[in-house]
Amino acid sequence: MKYKNTLQKGKVRFIVFKEDDVWYGAGLEFNIVVDGESREIAINNLFNAINGYLNSARKIKARPHILNQSTDSEYEDLWFKLNNNKPIPSPYQEVSFGTQLLSNA
Repeated sequence: MKYKNTLQKGKVRFIVFKEDDVWYGAGLEFNIVVDGESREIAINNLFNAINGYLNSARKIKARPHILNQSTDSEYEDLWFKLNNNKPIPSPYQEVSFGTQLLSNA
């Protein structure tokens, strides 16, 4: 099986959003979700978690399947809507999204 992400290269999609008074960041391919008191803190926490996850995977020479997990359907649906300029359902507020290259992580 050929994997999109390897220990050397690839990318992880991310979404940052506010729900009620809490900011969340989700790394889709790694199934990582963090929170924070602000957008900046949530983004920082998410990128730190992605870096830690990737560094740990590299250290143990993990197989690539852990870098290519099935994404939670809620976040996959949200990603699709964001990528296609579709309306975002409540309770999501102030949503941002993008990709992080694994070589930069």
